[in-house]
Amino acid sequence: MAGLKLRRATVVEAGDPEAPFQRLAVEIAGARRPAVADTVLVGPAQVGDDVVLNTQALDLGLGSGGFDVVHANLTRGLEGEGTAGAHVMKLNYTSLQHAVMPVEAEAAPSVGISPPVDSLAGSLEGSPAAMVFNHGQLAPVCWGVAQVAPGARVGFVQTPGGALAGGLSEVVRELRARDLLAGHVTAGTAFGGEAEAITTAGAIHHGLRDLGWDAAVTGPGPGVIGSGSALGHGGLYALDSAHVAIALGCRALIVPRLSSGDARPRHQGLSHHTGTVLRLLLAPATVAVPEGLDVAWPAQPIQHVWRSAPVDLDGYSASGLPTRTMGRDLEEDRAFFAAALAGGVVLGEMVREAAPA
Repeated sequence: MAGLKLRRATVVEAGDPEAPFQRLAVEIAGARRPAVADTVLVGPAQVGDDVVLNTQALDLGLGSGGFDVVHANLTRGLEGEGTAGAHVMKLNYTSLQHAVMPVEAEAAPSVGISPPVDSLAGSLEGSPAAMVFNHGQLAPVCWGVAQVAPGARVGFVQTPGGALAGGLSEVVRELRARDLLAGHVTAGTAFGGEAEAITTAGAIHHGLRDLGWDAAVTGPGPGVIGSGSALGHGGLYALDSAHVAIALGCRALIVPRLSSGDARPRHQGLSHHTGTVLRLLLAPATVAVPEGLDVAWPAQPIQHVWRSAPVDLDGYSASGLPTRTMGRDLEEDRAFFAAALAGGVVLGEMVREAAPA
């Protein structure tokens, strides 16, 4: 049996062909369905195009994947030439493998072949790096930083754990347009950002050393994969990112995933995603704690630093940035946004602390 759930369809409505993810309506056997085309991979579509769709997410009713995805455009998508000069593959040995120009190229100032390996350990000298567990945390974190450290250059390193396609995030585009985000690097199997990194380590190092970021935020794209088990969820990538950041000399900040509105017991209060990472960390990290929020922080084998911060939920609500997460708005899940805002405030304070006197 084939693992891919592919169906042939006709495009009946086509959105902006210049968008990284083009919104479409398609027809399969007389039924109209929403779809998207990753224009970086498969090119834009037009009305009447004959396309092959991956229908798995929509058929499963996934909350973050309520659309079909164009796998190939049979009408106009079979003449792509790839990126000239690129030779490092992403999504390698899948039908969507494509070559990219990684930031870890030999000519890169800080992550290429020239620096001795021994010089990389601790090389980022206290630069702040925050780990988020859910893409919905990114906007309040960046807004929180701006309230404390206006003008700070915060970059986003997109890791696996959620959507791999960098172009899918409308949040990233909005934050970039409002100068709340200084850059977007997709690392590992994630792809389609403003720059591509083979590893999270390379992405963090390149952003903080070569691009001049004052702080890095690592986390997944939209949606989080998960099985409900202790180790089978996308939030666990924060553990890898934190260890990498600490090894490079960063001050690692954990932005906890909290919830006051999630009906699932494992995510109520402190999400098991964050609790597991705090238990498994091999070195101390700072954990952002929203002032005035009563959370049962579990005992940890490592003595982490709990740092509280005031949060302005009303101010964020009036900012025009996204105030919904996993189908709930801010008033339905104040703890989620409070924790992310606290993370932003603490990250902004770390930026100020790291600035030269």
